[in-house]
This record gives sequence, structure tokens and C-alpha cells, in this order.
Amino acid sequence: MYALGVPGKNRAVTDNRVVERAGWAPLRHFAERSVAGLAAVVLAGLAFGTLLLLVRSEWSPLRRLDQSIATGLNDLIAPHPALVKVLTTVTSAGGRGVLVPLVVMVVVLLLIRRLPRLALYVAVTGIGAVVLDPSLKALVGRVRPVVADPVAFGGGNSFPSGHTLGATIVHGMFALVALSATRGRHKGWILSVAAAIVVAVGLTRIALSVHFLSDVLAGWLLGLAWISVTAYAFRVWRREAGHTAPPVTDGLDPDAADDLIPAPAEEKVLPHPWAKGAEILVGWVFTFGVLYFVGYAVTRWEPSFDDGVPRWLQTFRTERLDYLSWLASKAGDTHAVLMICLVFCPLALALWRQWRPVVFIVLTMMGELTLFLCAAAATGRERPSVEQLDGQMPTSSFPSGHIAATMCLWLAIAIVVFPRVRQWWRWIFPVLAFVMPALVALSRMYRGMHHPTDVLGALLLTLCWVGALYLIIRPSARAETVSEAALVVRDREAVAA
Repeated sequence: MYALGVPGKNRAVTDNRVVERAGWAPLRHFAERSVAGLAAVVLAGLAFGTLLLLVRSEWSPLRRLDQSIATGLNDLIAPHPALVKVLTTVTSAGGRGVLVPLVVMVVVLLLIRRLPRLALYVAVTGIGAVVLDPSLKALVGRVRPVVADPVAFGGGNSFPSGHTLGATIVHGMFALVALSATRGRHKGWILSVAAAIVVAVGLTRIALSVHFLSDVLAGWLLGLAWISVTAYAFRVWRREAGHTAPPVTDGLDPDAADDLIPAPAEEKVLPHPWAKGAEILVGWVFTFGVLYFVGYAVTRWEPSFDDGVPRWLQTFRTERLDYLSWLASKAGDTHAVLMICLVFCPLALALWRQWRPVVFIVLTMMGELTLFLCAAAATGRERPSVEQLDGQMPTSSFPSGHIAATMCLWLAIAIVVFPRVRQWWRWIFPVLAFVMPALVALSRMYRGMHHPTDVLGALLLTLCWVGALYLIIRPSARAETVSEAALVVRDREAVAA
């Protein structure tokens, strides 16, 4: 009967019946949440506007308070270099060098998980932080604090604090996204961690005397107002798409929880974790024993060709080759290896939704670092007796840390990627696992930093350690299943299209 009636009228009748069954509670809850959210945004906006007017008018009580706090903290902190180092490290969590890559990475991960709406929200909210900071600084034109013994320096104007504003917006919106995939008490942990980071960044800006107290307060208030506005706009967008408006504690998009959970189908990362831990420890001790035996032998034996190869490579040195060798050597240093790990591991988790490959990569690099440091300290081998372009190094020559890190990283990545990818480009990773260590090894010997037997030590470390982890963790145990499932999904999509 309803099928023959007017569609709009039928929908109205159905909606009325739903309202009669559920009562007015959902509408009342939505109105209460909307009013509370609007009040929070208005209060944050009014407080920021008040601070802006006081700063622009150079209100003397506020100016004296700001300057006294900056001077007092500078006198307290400047005599302690270790404390300055800690504060500088903490404050970097609000710098663009950290926040921009984080936003880009999260956008990419959301797109991989096919959540374009959340990805657009993160991108727009993050762009707002980039635009608001320089615009307001140029509008206000406030000079940064002037203290007797500056311990840190900031570029540009002072109001508002860009680090505080960026940290509030970025870590706040990440918390709202993460809440969508979290249940129970973990919600409190997410909010607490985000709040701790935001507060810590703001306090370090005051402690380092690069911002006044009012600059940091303005950053917090403006950041809170901006993420509130964008979150409300996102909720309106969801409601227009036919979704209900969840409470703020449920995150921005609870319907996307299954796609946001890193590995929902994985049961146990490692069965019998204590036994696996013991096996990993045995593998580490075995690898260290091999390195110590070989390192002891080459240190006492000192083969003639060990110094001969760096001396021969030294004859080819030119300014151009020195620069190229420096670039190749940097590809194996701690910063480059850490950056590649921080990019690859989230991508691997988003693509294959398994923790085991990530655990394999992390244990590989942690084991490589500890094995290198322990073996280098135990052998105590001298560097080649040629001019060393990188100067004095704090560790001994055997084994090469740069080469071992490069070998372990790219071999582990190839082991993870190759069985999970069916396209031709999977062969790129085995090639990189050979080419990258070769370039780093050649550059390290060219620069006079290592002997050929140091390269041998790095190779032994890689083969023993990565081989042991491969047998223990089995990082490709479910790779075939994952690849077949991906092919099935792709075939279904092709049929549907």
C-alpha cells in the first residue's frame, strides 16, 4: 500500500513512527551536544579575541606579567644545559618539521584505508594551522621576548605561539580520529596523551623564553576553537550523508572503526611470546659471538689488503666524488634509517593490516643497533690509517654501523614486501637490498672510515641476525593469504564495475 503512495509522505510516516518509539531523547541529546559545543567554541573565541585586543593595545599589566615570567624562567633555566636540551627536544613535537610530515602520513594512511572523508578533514584542519599562524603573527606584529641569556631562538613574530597552535590543532584532531576506533578506558588514555603533548609544548615555549605566556594561551585557545569548528563541520557533513551525530567521546566517525583499527583480524602477533623472546635472545647472543670471533681475528691478523683498499680508493678523491660519497654515506646514518622505518612501518600496517611485519622490522633495527654497539666496543678496532673525511668517530671500526644498518633495513623490507606484492615492481626491493648497501659500503671505504673486513662484519651481522629473526618470527607467514584476499577483492571490484 505504501509502495503506491507518495514517497515523501511515506518517509514522513515512517520517521514519525521512529520518533514515537524512541521519544524525543535523541533530538534532545543532539541539541544539548550542539549547544555545549557552540558554547565551547564561543568561549574559546571570545577569550582569544580578548587576548588579541590586550596584546594589540599593549596593556601594561599584561606586558609586565609576560616580561617578568620570561625573565624569571630564563634566569632559572639558562644555567642548566641538560635541561635546555630536554626542553628543546620536547618543544620539537610542535614544530613544522614534525607536524607537517605527521599530517601528510596520516592523510596517506587514511586514503589507503579508503577513508577519504576523514583524510579531507585532517588535510583541511592541518592546512588551517599552517595559514592561521603566519597570518595572525603578521597582523599583530609582536616582538619576541628579550632576555639576558637566551637559550633558544625563534623566527618571526611572537603572537600567537606557532608551536602551541600547531600542536593543539594537529594532536587534537589526531585524538578525535583515534577515538573513533577506541572503546572503553582507552579513550581516556588517548585524550590524556594528546592533552599532555599540547600542554608540554606550550610550557616549553615559555620556559625557553621564545614566547610570552599570553602567546601560548592564545595558541591553545585558537587551536581549540579551530578544531572545534572543523569537527562540527565534519559532523554536519556526516549528518547530511544520512549518519547519526555521535557524542564527542565516540570520535569523529565511529562507522569507520573497522577501517581505523590497525589489525582487526590478527589474533596473536607472536604465539608463545615468552618462548619466542628466549629464541630471539639466543639468536642475538649467537650473532654477537660470530661478530666477536671474526672481529678478534681480523684485529690481530690485520690483513694487508685491509688498509690497501682504502688507500687505493683515496687516490680517486675529487671534490665532486667527496660530495657524492657524503650523500651515499648519509643514506646509512641513523637519521636516514630511522626516517625510512617511520615511513615504511605505518604504510605496511595500513596496507596489510598485520603487526607481525612491523615487529619484524622494529626488532631487526633494534637488534642491529645493539649488536653493532656491543661488537664495536668489544673489538676496539682502529680506523684505516688514511685521511678520514668524516673525522674522529666515537665507535671503533668493526663492524661498520652504517653498512650493517643499511643491509638490515633494506633486506628486511624486501622480505616483508616481496611475498605480499604480485606486481612486477616488487623486484625493486631486492634490487635496493643489494644496491643501497653496496653504495654505502663503497662510500665508507672511499672516505677512509672502514676496512673491507668491516664490511664483512656488517654482512655477517645482517645474515645471522635477520636470518634468525626470519626463522623465529616468520614475517611472511600470512603473506600468501593476504595477497590472495587482495586479489579476490580486486576481482570482485572489477566484476562490479
